[in-house]
Amino acid sequence: MSFDRRLYAHDVQASIAHARMLADVGLIDNAECDQIESALVDIRGQIEAGEFEFTSALEDVHMHIERALVDRLGDVGRKLHTGRSRNDQVSTDLRLWMRDQVDQIDRLLAALQRAFLGRAAGDLDVILPGYTHMRRAQPVLAPHYWLAYCEKFQRDRDRLADCRRRVNVMPLGVAALAGTTLPIDRDNTARRLGFAAVAANSLDMSSDRDFVVELAFVLTLVAEHLSTWAEEWIIWSTEEFGFLDLPQSFCTGSSIMPQKVNPDVLELVRGKSARVVGNLQTLLVLIKGLPLAYNRDLQEDKPALFDSCDTVAACLAVAAPLVAQTRLNRERIAQRIDRGYLDATTLMEHLISRGVPQRSAHHMVGTLVRRAMDDDVRLADLPLSAFQDVYPESDESIYDVLGVQHAVDAFQSYGSTARDQVTHQMARWQDALGEVSD
Repeated sequence: MSFDRRLYAHDVQASIAHARMLADVGLIDNAECDQIESALVDIRGQIEAGEFEFTSALEDVHMHIERALVDRLGDVGRKLHTGRSRNDQVSTDLRLWMRDQVDQIDRLLAALQRAFLGRAAGDLDVILPGYTHMRRAQPVLAPHYWLAYCEKFQRDRDRLADCRRRVNVMPLGVAALAGTTLPIDRDNTARRLGFAAVAANSLDMSSDRDFVVELAFVLTLVAEHLSTWAEEWIIWSTEEFGFLDLPQSFCTGSSIMPQKVNPDVLELVRGKSARVVGNLQTLLVLIKGLPLAYNRDLQEDKPALFDSCDTVAACLAVAAPLVAQTRLNRERIAQRIDRGYLDATTLMEHLISRGVPQRSAHHMVGTLVRRAMDDDVRLADLPLSAFQDVYPESDESIYDVLGVQHAVDAFQSYGSTARDQVTHQMARWQDALGEVSD
């Protein structure tokens, strides 16, 4: 009861649908069905109002609701459990709850995508250093960074949608493990509950928790993506980087150092990914080696699942406003954007376009970078003679690809950080997501 009482609304929902089906097939009469439905609605209202008494004498929320129903209706209430077991009842309730959770998390992911997209138009003039191995690599437009997260979270949404298809299979009516001899109509119940399919094998369905593990896995990837974002923004907001100014409302101070502004919300998002990963591990170990069909071990699936859903939803809820309210430190970025020879690869590809083999061009530009480093200047500051030393055919046009702005302008490939490619992707995401956050 400490954790499964949150299934109460879905238990009532499934029980009403089950009662309606029992009436349709003649296992109870319509008057009895009406009494059951009315009593279940009343019980749900009591729970929602905090007026329902839970007790450790009854082991779960399902037994509490059934006992309350019997207390109200006597033998009529006892008829509700016809043609079902707690095994399929619990699985059905859990699937109904998970459907709602998937839809909620999908909405939160879409809101986070809109927050990133909402930044893109205003940051289109900002060039950031792109990194590999945490070393400056090539220049990219800031919206290219923001849209990269839209792509990550879209894959999460796609996985959620795919997972939802397997969640949306109704187990009710498989009973304990073998089905029932009574003439129930499972398709009738499935239609009432909005399930897309009915489980085809009672033995499999009474033991199945694949759908729980799958959602836990999808949520783990969401948490990992959030952790990646949090880590990057924590680094970017340091004095050493200075790319971001985090909103004060998402930070805290130090108990002893008055100058400190700590990125606590981002750190908590990063930290909470650990518990989501741990929950997935718990569920994987839980189902390892369980024989068909139901085993009481499966009672332990809910704490891990509930915690993963709650944790990811909480992190997503705080992520979108944080993304929307954070501001780029444009002056600091501009002051340092020319460091790191971000235009070296563009220079190499310029030489390739003039017929120089890639490996040779790579060596030539490496030589030029070394000279620029020795002279403590940018590549664009080297004299033309320096370029002619490694590639005699060099002329003044070589400067057209040097410097971060020229380097960004040189990109052409689909999906690149070229300005026209980025604006195209912004339009695509606008069509997909609709109204965005400012």
